[in-house]
Amino acid sequence: MILANIIHDKQSDRITSFSLSGHADSGEYGKDIVCAAVSVLSISTVNGLTEVANLEPKVVSDDIEGGFMEVTVPEANSSEDEIAAQAILSTFQNGMRDISQSYADYIKLDITID
Repeated sequence: MILANIIHDKQSDRITSFSLSGHADSGEYGKDIVCAAVSVLSISTVNGLTEVANLEPKVVSDDIEGGFMEVTVPEANSSEDEIAAQAILSTFQNGMRDISQSYADYIKLDITID
């Protein structure tokens, strides 16, 4: 099962980080649609933060065995970049919510206010 956690700052409700761990195991290796969906969302989110919102998120991942990614989002240098970053992160959260509702046997999503 994939465990996903999205963390919001209590003061600002700003999404500050997210983490993913585990494997969906919803299909054979290379044909696991839940894993593929989560991978596409998370990688697209990091790419969007970098290329659209002009941020350098801190990414920690297990490149050898997979199954782990932790992304920490720095504060943006401008209000425009912060708006873009939060739009990208909100889209990630909405996508993860949809996947977790459709495939509840394979993914658990926690949204934490910290």
